[in-house]
Amino acid sequence: MWWLGAGLLVGAAVLVAVWRRHEFAQAFNLISRVRVPQLAVAVACEALSLVCFAAVPRRLLLASGVRWSLRRMTAIAVAANAVAGALPGGAAFATAWVYRQLSRRGVEPMLAAAVLVVAGALSALGLAILIVSGLLTVGTAGAAAVVRPLAGILALALVIGLVVFSLSRFAGFRTIVRRTWVRAGERFRQLRRAQTLLVRVVEQARNLQPGFRPWLRPAAYALLNWVFDAACLTACLWALDIGVPWRGILLAYALTQIPGSLRLTPGSIGVVEASLSALLVLYGLSPGAAIAGALLYRAISYWALQPVGWAIWIRLTFQADRPSPPPGLRTDHGTPRPDQRPPHEPGT
Repeated sequence: MWWLGAGLLVGAAVLVAVWRRHEFAQAFNLISRVRVPQLAVAVACEALSLVCFAAVPRRLLLASGVRWSLRRMTAIAVAANAVAGALPGGAAFATAWVYRQLSRRGVEPMLAAAVLVVAGALSALGLAILIVSGLLTVGTAGAAAVVRPLAGILALALVIGLVVFSLSRFAGFRTIVRRTWVRAGERFRQLRRAQTLLVRVVEQARNLQPGFRPWLRPAAYALLNWVFDAACLTACLWALDIGVPWRGILLAYALTQIPGSLRLTPGSIGVVEASLSALLVLYGLSPGAAIAGALLYRAISYWALQPVGWAIWIRLTFQADRPSPPPGLRTDHGTPRPDQRPPHEPGT
């Protein structure tokens, strides 16, 4: 069903491309005259975005006493991005694969799951901050054009906030939720196992590092991941000698990530391009220029990373397992730091 739906969406995109072939011809004409130095800036921004994306779980592991190199975590992030962008349900496959890579290299299973959950939450928070920032910069006229798509998101956030508020303030509501939770677990064995795992993951996530300040650095990396990716889009427009719609570029980019994250087609092909082009046209670009910017951005942020990511995936997946490191502060090579090794006994 996923492949059928994806095929229909891609077919619709092809029909639209044929219908608007004149705009596509203008777009390809602009891309053929791309300026290389500015294109290098776009590639550098995308590389920095990936490094920041990998830095989030690395900082969370460091907070739990596990030392990983940024190079290895970046390689895993690039490979997971390729998996998520090519397979049906790719995000779930990519998450499971990253969990496997962490576990087979000595990270405790519950810690690995907690790191992935917290990293995902910080990434969602970073995108929310970007959307709010885009609404503040776009002005009232531009904001009015995107109120309807945001209404559903805000309503969902309101419902979640009300549930959290009720759980924290009303004992009767907590009792009803607890009883429903327990009864569902007693009735279904698989659900009970999932509940037990979820409780352990939440406890591990809460114990990653207490306090507010230690979370600032991973949260900043999660936000910078989106900021550098948006800078890649801006640099693509610059490389094509297209005037950047500064008031609307941030909101156009951030809103595009919402349908793109649904993975309705492999790598959200057609969905991201159409959404981004439409929003760029809404904020002042001509159709040909908007399509050119969207296609060049996707060529850098998606297509160029696919062969690199799958090559890394093959190498890491079929790499021989290494023995788990001893307890204490560990490195990604499975050896404790010198100050963590047991002292020599007398006479040895």
